[in-house]
Amino acid sequence: MTKAMPYLSAVQQALADFCARTHNDPHMASTPTPSFSSFVSTTSSKDTALNEDEDDNCLVNPHTPPASEQLFTTHHTEFGYCANETYRYVSKHDYTKPFQDHAIEKPPFYIYFTTYISLLILYLLGHLRDFFGKHFVKSNFTYLMPHNGYAPLKSDFDIFLRRVKHRIDDCYSQPITGVPGRTVLLLDRYSPDYNYTQICTGGMTRALNISSYNYLAFSQGRGSWADAVTESVRRYGISSCGTRLDSGSNDLHASAEALIAHFLGTEDALLCSIGFATNSTFIPGLVGKGSLILSDELNHTSIRIGARQSGAYVRMFKNNDMSSLESLLREMISQGQPKTHRAWKKILVIVEGLYSMEGTLVNLPRIVELKQKYKFYLYIDEAHSIGSLGSRGRGVTDYFDIPPGSIDVLMGTFSKGFGAAGGYISGPKSLIDALRLRSHSGPYAEAIAPSVIAQVVVSMASIIGITPAGQPTKSTPFLSPDNSIVAPKESAEELLGMGPASMLPMWMKLCPSLADGSEARMRMRRLAFNCRYLHAGLKKLGFIVYGHPSSPIVPLLIFNPGKLPMFVRMMRARPIPIAVVVIAYPATALHTGRARLCPSASHTKEDIDTVLRACDEVGGILDMKYSSCERWGIDEVCERAVELVHSV
Repeated sequence: MTKAMPYLSAVQQALADFCARTHNDPHMASTPTPSFSSFVSTTSSKDTALNEDEDDNCLVNPHTPPASEQLFTTHHTEFGYCANETYRYVSKHDYTKPFQDHAIEKPPFYIYFTTYISLLILYLLGHLRDFFGKHFVKSNFTYLMPHNGYAPLKSDFDIFLRRVKHRIDDCYSQPITGVPGRTVLLLDRYSPDYNYTQICTGGMTRALNISSYNYLAFSQGRGSWADAVTESVRRYGISSCGTRLDSGSNDLHASAEALIAHFLGTEDALLCSIGFATNSTFIPGLVGKGSLILSDELNHTSIRIGARQSGAYVRMFKNNDMSSLESLLREMISQGQPKTHRAWKKILVIVEGLYSMEGTLVNLPRIVELKQKYKFYLYIDEAHSIGSLGSRGRGVTDYFDIPPGSIDVLMGTFSKGFGAAGGYISGPKSLIDALRLRSHSGPYAEAIAPSVIAQVVVSMASIIGITPAGQPTKSTPFLSPDNSIVAPKESAEELLGMGPASMLPMWMKLCPSLADGSEARMRMRRLAFNCRYLHAGLKKLGFIVYGHPSSPIVPLLIFNPGKLPMFVRMMRARPIPIAVVVIAYPATALHTGRARLCPSASHTKEDIDTVLRACDEVGGILDMKYSSCERWGIDEVCERAVELVHSV
């Protein structure tokens, strides 16, 4: 308790100072006085039950307690305390340097050889077990046999893959409880039958969370976000109980759509209750028979499903390869439709702003140049880039400082950067009005829940910043594609100003740090620093890492399938447990299994140090350091973190 006592006393002093300022300042009188529960506490019921008030528990107590004048309005377990301003970075493309295509570093030949040998052994032993199980131990393999004359619902190979996954199911679908913030509470479990069943012990383990999509850490249990969600449930209930075209729309939906359009700098926006359905239900409303879709080969499954359902002719080009895209454009435009060779009704190019498995960033300046040359429509999926990229969190257009009017359709989700659920489509008003009727989600899918909309509105408003009532705001002009340029003279601040107070519901109140946007700016800069530090640190330690340095997705290549579960188990068994996820076939290529690390704004510099030290130790044991780049020691990486971030 020697370390926790000054920490708690500093928080109590901060609370007293805040209450005194609120009492003396008439402008702050309308802001509800925060209770002690809204500030950091190390004595919550769960923490006490887990005995987490020990001096050496860095997951609960910060290394440096906050000073009395510093307000720290979240639990350290949800959002780490980090007051050092040097651990910040602005996410923005440097136009003095050319855009660098992602270079895939290949491991030594023996890594590929041992990986394929391991897969071959796994395949042979698994099918031998299935063969003997069918013919000699039928009682234990009844799921492989026809049932009452019916054919099996699943193929033998599908069942084989499921049985292989069962052996490592302790590394997947790990149940958690609490807020998926800086740390996460894992429910302890064990299996007596090789993971066919999992039995919870009733215990919990707090682990450093490096696996959630909570990039800006807006998914918190306390604060203005949670207060707004609670109030929305009281006013609107827990469900819309209808589709958008029937009785499911309310004023929150209208406010959110106007706010999204203002946030992105477009004319209008449309909501969808599920991020996956945003692509799969809206793409068929954009194109149909006689149209052409050119899709990146690594686009998300939701894009592929939407493209197939549309009835359009689909061709794929190499991932983020602009030469491949241009040659395909030339071929398809010159040849026209198959058989008839008529001109295409529409040509729609679909890319992702940030590719979820590779962590690579789309070469948007080059695509915009091709768009001006070949006159196609451009659709960008910003599921992972919106909120996490750009100096103002507007995604790839903000990162490259490209006018949003250069893009015909901007799609994004709320489950990553905004700590909510659902998705949106944004673009010209005529297009959005047509999609309200023609997309499948409008007449058939239930409208997004009011509580989720409240979370979206508060988190997005905190990024934009809300001007007090009565003060003028800068207008947001719509830029047509004909006037699009790659490097605009106007800054993004001139294009996208703060939002007026009228855009929020009357009952929704934001604390000063959220209303002026300072809280969100701090989070975006912390996220940018953490991403670049983790990416550069892993490369200096000798790992092969994919992706862009500013990407919140950091794929750490492991290759060998046997090392994937061992990496998860060893990271979870460390003195400071670390929760990680691994990705394998079919989500990736057969030989490129990886751990997908997701830093967030809630992590401190010490947290990234902890992850790097753990990866350095575990990677050395499992022989995962295959990179040929210059290597540093772990102590040098931690000491020169700021230099690493600015040199990438």
